[in-house]
Amino acid sequence: MGEDLILRGRIVTGSMDVEDGLVAVDGGHITYAGPASGFRGDPGIAAGRGAAGNLDAANAAGRILLPGLVDLHCHGAHGSDFSEGSVEGARDAARYLHSRGTTTLLASLVTAAPADLLRNLKALRTVAEEGLVAGSHLEGPFLSAGQCGAHDPGLLLEPDAGLMGELLEVAGPSLASMTLAAELPGSEALVDLLAARGVIPSLGHTAADHQSAASFLERAAAGLSRASTAASRGGQRPTVTHLFNAMPSLHHRSPGPVSACLSAARAGNAVVELIADGVHLAPETVKTVFELIRADNIALVTDSMAATGLQDGHYKLGTLAVTVDGGVARVDSTGAIAGGTATLLDVVRSAVAAGVSLRDAVASASAVPAAVLGLSGQAGDLRAGVPADVVVVDTELNLAGVLRRGEWVAEVGRSG
Repeated sequence: MGEDLILRGRIVTGSMDVEDGLVAVDGGHITYAGPASGFRGDPGIAAGRGAAGNLDAANAAGRILLPGLVDLHCHGAHGSDFSEGSVEGARDAARYLHSRGTTTLLASLVTAAPADLLRNLKALRTVAEEGLVAGSHLEGPFLSAGQCGAHDPGLLLEPDAGLMGELLEVAGPSLASMTLAAELPGSEALVDLLAARGVIPSLGHTAADHQSAASFLERAAAGLSRASTAASRGGQRPTVTHLFNAMPSLHHRSPGPVSACLSAARAGNAVVELIADGVHLAPETVKTVFELIRADNIALVTDSMAATGLQDGHYKLGTLAVTVDGGVARVDSTGAIAGGTATLLDVVRSAVAAGVSLRDAVASASAVPAAVLGLSGQAGDLRAGVPADVVVVDTELNLAGVLRRGEWVAEVGRSG
């Protein structure tokens, strides 16, 4: 086959768990992924006599090969905030995340003044065109003031089709998703506009009741289905921005949006984000949601901010001052949790510690979010024909190496 790289170890993806597996890479793409016994390339490699530079059977014990992880929701890392409007800062954050196993990501923007949003989207479009991020995610400004979390309440707006048109024009095809509050007047028109353009509407930062939330997700799913059919794309579903966080809690007489989101996801009509980092959600909550709605309806996310990969201290998230103490980020003025400081591999590890199977946690951090973005054939899996994004870990899920597009990613330093 002329493979230029062979990886050997246990393979775990959303579709397989092979104890003695082998991944062959040639020209940046996977040519084989499966049991080592089924490999039809160099028989010496399959028997464990790998060439120099390959990860062969001699050292395969304790090695796990995962697909590159896919994060739908992260605001920055390594000292850079995607909301700064800096192309170089966005590049640095993306490269750091690549080096930690997140080979595909959306760059998320917090609520900001319209001029700043336009500037930030323009910068992220450049980074998306360079292939460092898969696109951008607008979290705001059309959010509930009562559920604003770490968004500046003074900058929130009611849905505005004119402004939305400007944002779409500047972002072009790089805008992949947008979080909206379902109960705001004009949200239905924006759902229709976004879906028609192939932008994923995401329900979040909302005070909606059950019916409003259910209607939002139903409308978004129908709109995305029409747009996907027209573009011969398919695979996209609306999402729920960090389920449970920044929305009313589930109450037995007033179920609110949580019940609608769980029902829609269970039916396969939505994907819910979970920040399973041990801070945003209790481990029991994470395990219960996996048991209720299955891994293929869940996307694990980080909601990471600039402090990710750095030490405790003082940071900014958009316009707000944030202090990180013990790895937990909080807004100085309100004490609200201000995003996460974990990488997606950290989140996978936390989900497994909560009782989720490794295969399910990996699926929800790779294949599921890739499908949400319509990238099932391009990311989030280990199979022939897919770009070679591979995360190599040990049995404790500690990172050993990252392959992105067939090239080893240089480790970006961590301080603190």
